[in-house]
Amino acid sequence: MIKKFISNLLAKAGGVGKTPGKPDLGKRMEVPVKTHGIDHDLVDDRAMNVVRTLQEAGFVAYIVGGAVRDLLLGLRPKDFDVATDATPEQVKSLFRRAFIIGRRFRIVHVVYGRGREHEVIEVSTFRAYLDNAAAEQVAGNEKTSKSELAGMKHAVDSTGRVLRDNVWGPQEEDAVRRDFTINAMYYDPQTQVLVDYHNGIKDAKNKTLRMIGDAGVRYREDPVRIIRAVRFAAKLAPLGFKVDSQTAGPLLKCLPLLADVPQSRLFDEMLKLLQTGHALASVAQLRKLGLARGIYPLLDLVVERAEHPFVNAALQDTDRRVGEGKPVAPSFLLACVLWADVRDGWAARQADGQNTHPALHDAIDDVFNARIGDVSGRGKLAADMREIWLMQPRFEKRVGSAPFGLVQQERFRASFDFMRLRADIGEVDEALADWWQEFSIGDEALLEDLVDQVRQENLKRPRAARAPRPESDAAAEPTGAPKKRRRRRRTGAASPPGSAGDPQ
Repeated sequence: MIKKFISNLLAKAGGVGKTPGKPDLGKRMEVPVKTHGIDHDLVDDRAMNVVRTLQEAGFVAYIVGGAVRDLLLGLRPKDFDVATDATPEQVKSLFRRAFIIGRRFRIVHVVYGRGREHEVIEVSTFRAYLDNAAAEQVAGNEKTSKSELAGMKHAVDSTGRVLRDNVWGPQEEDAVRRDFTINAMYYDPQTQVLVDYHNGIKDAKNKTLRMIGDAGVRYREDPVRIIRAVRFAAKLAPLGFKVDSQTAGPLLKCLPLLADVPQSRLFDEMLKLLQTGHALASVAQLRKLGLARGIYPLLDLVVERAEHPFVNAALQDTDRRVGEGKPVAPSFLLACVLWADVRDGWAARQADGQNTHPALHDAIDDVFNARIGDVSGRGKLAADMREIWLMQPRFEKRVGSAPFGLVQQERFRASFDFMRLRADIGEVDEALADWWQEFSIGDEALLEDLVDQVRQENLKRPRAARAPRPESDAAAEPTGAPKKRRRRRRTGAASPPGSAGDPQ
């Protein structure tokens, strides 16, 4: 077994925790419930089922990571991860709905439930802590399989960055390769024993965010840990946590290491910073730690514009929705961050004589090219952002068939919420937002009355000040939209802005 061979290597090198080139593997502490005080009722039943199933099959299994940290702090974790000595294939064989995912980091998703109510328990195999020298020693063993050889080839590059991480090892090595001490504890819900190798309980009690081992080395192993440090600092700051000085010290010096991280991964990490309910706190931590610029260009722009009323309102709204358990979409927040560029480019083109709709399309294209690039794949995220922006001038059209067609659009709710934020900062008339709010939730009779009200107001105004006639909507109406206004039987009223069932 590869695990036994690695253990033999450790013993020959002078014992656990003394292998050359490795950080201190720590000392195993088994902490009973009377000491750690975790409330067993806060543990998810499905996570307990995964642990129990693995243990009954003869494997070691624990709840691990952030869930253990939250349990220690008396919080109910949103997500549960499990660590085990079973391989991904062995884990998959024990569950009816389990899927092996990832290449660089192979893990198993055990799925419970279906649809929007489903829950995923992420199961990882204990990883070995290998540098290139140790990997070469293991690879030289004639008993090492081809798959294991593939997993350990070039474990780290010349800078110390981890390239591959599918080499299994003992629990103490799995603990040392995790990032922060408070995220490296293991909890057995069956025995209620907590296993701690790096004084995570002490740091949790002292409210300290501390990197395991030499922080500079750990950032070189995986530069994305720089962003994770910011994210956890932001998440835990309201609880009084502070970043340890030796953990914060190398951050700025190691920032250039992020240049070697794929742009798609940085984009995903940026979204985690902004969509886990601590967007404003993340911006504050980036500034506090000297990382306001240099992580990712689009994130730099978020930090730069965070104090602008419109972007600030969007960040606050995102944090609120996450806190209330409501869905959030990256397209909405990024559309808010980049709206100033779209709006100004649109206005400039109209000033040059370009028609309204072509001018808006061209302004959007320019913003995508300058700010987004190809990282999003120009897929659903880009399409949703475009639709939110393109709907904004259509809110001005409230006569004829236009409002009936608009409210039926898939992205109407997100587009309305966007316009509502614009009204909140005085960019559009508050009365316009109020009218659309009524129209979005009213019955058929109220809709007709609202449209008639606008028609009567238009008749009282001078011709030059009237709202556009319905026939001018042709370019903006979706294909197949009715040319004449007609009464529609609505299948159900749309949810009011901010409601729990309302996706952005």
